[in-house]
Amino acid sequence: MSESDIPLPEADAEVPAPLDSRHDEDDRLKPEYVAQVVERAEAGDAEGVRELVEPLHPADIADLFELVDSDERRALATALADLLDGDVLAEMNDWVREELLDALEPHQVAELAGELETDDAVAIIEDMEEEEQRAVLRALDPDDRAAIEEALSYPEESAGRLMRRDVVAVPEHWTVGDVIDFLRADEDLTTDFWEVFVVDPAHRPVGTCLLSWILRTPRRIAVADAMQREQTLIPVDMDQEEVALRFQKYALISAAVVDQGGRLVGMITVDDVVHIIQEEASEDTLLLSGAGTEGDINEPIGSTVRRRLTWLIVNLGTAILAAAVVGLFQGEISRLVALAVLMPIVAGMGGNAGTQTMAVTVRALATNQLTSSNTRRMIFRELRIAAANGVTLGLLIGIGVALIFGRFDLGTVIALAMLINNLIAGLSGILIPVTLDKLDIDPAVSSAVFVTMMTDVMGFFSFLGLATLWGLHG
Repeated sequence: MSESDIPLPEADAEVPAPLDSRHDEDDRLKPEYVAQVVERAEAGDAEGVRELVEPLHPADIADLFELVDSDERRALATALADLLDGDVLAEMNDWVREELLDALEPHQVAELAGELETDDAVAIIEDMEEEEQRAVLRALDPDDRAAIEEALSYPEESAGRLMRRDVVAVPEHWTVGDVIDFLRADEDLTTDFWEVFVVDPAHRPVGTCLLSWILRTPRRIAVADAMQREQTLIPVDMDQEEVALRFQKYALISAAVVDQGGRLVGMITVDDVVHIIQEEASEDTLLLSGAGTEGDINEPIGSTVRRRLTWLIVNLGTAILAAAVVGLFQGEISRLVALAVLMPIVAGMGGNAGTQTMAVTVRALATNQLTSSNTRRMIFRELRIAAANGVTLGLLIGIGVALIFGRFDLGTVIALAMLINNLIAGLSGILIPVTLDKLDIDPAVSSAVFVTMMTDVMGFFSFLGLATLWGLHG
């Protein structure tokens, strides 16, 4: 076809903007583009909406739904019914996806789930109400229903929920040529895989062959001679966080999942693990702040308030305890008002130091860097760090207070209190998370509350107690 044969748009026709004009320099959808899509959707211009949105990647379409207001999503979903497929739902925020699925019939949800890999379909179905879940499962193809029901039988956030059932497995007595012919001839094989698993007659994995090895190895070579026998096997009930640590530690692209009998039942790939790492990191960050495990801007306000209020009430109790400690020294504070001015500095700096240590400890526990074999060394390490920080901060605040208030004794007291509270912060920041972990309590959930309580209470007590022993007065 010559250049003159290429059809050109009419002069009056509105041509969609090029794809790169929809994104800013950070690869985010531009506000003006989002506003244009919403405007057309609310005007009932479904064709115009599809014209604007169709070139987008499924992940960008999912972002579009997350960026618009809740009351605008239904009109957008109606206009994009043809584009709202399983790939888009798999990329979508959980709360937004749940809102859209609630508006669909079970057979429509089943159609969408049938387009996806088993792990993505499970992610869509597992959060539904039990009655809706059963209705969707009944509407599924029997093979898909069996695979999803099996996945749902495994614990939440386990390898069984995460794995893909479609794997490529071959016997070890085959040659490389047999494997290549098999891969080319079987049209029902999965198309997304990086390695071929080698199994024994009982379907237990005995080795693995990367596709690159298969392509570069002569056809006559036996698979048993070309495969790598050492491989990382993932138990089907392993927690997804531990799965992610295995992938990180051994630099895996994919790994075989085995049941209790050691038989191959699926595989986990690195793209799934990336989602896990992001999810677990976000969850731990939110838990450390007391915002719960979700902390999503699309979460309903009512559930957000309930989740945050729980920890705020706990924090209120610890604040009352700290206030009670201050109340024990009302006489000393009334004789020297400077104590009331300076005591928040000691408690605040101790809280910051404790939070630093706690964050490092929780991360070390989550990544298996901190174990029973090196806990004692970690404690002494943090104590040395706390002592160095305490001495430095104590000297700075002590000299400053002595110069500002003209009192060497007051500077000495606050310097000693700063050192004591930093040591307490260092110990609390490591001992509290480690203790909670030993008790099988997630240290990210409640460490912050206890560490803050310790640094506040001991900060006030050490400063005011030393002031009392020193006999400071105005």
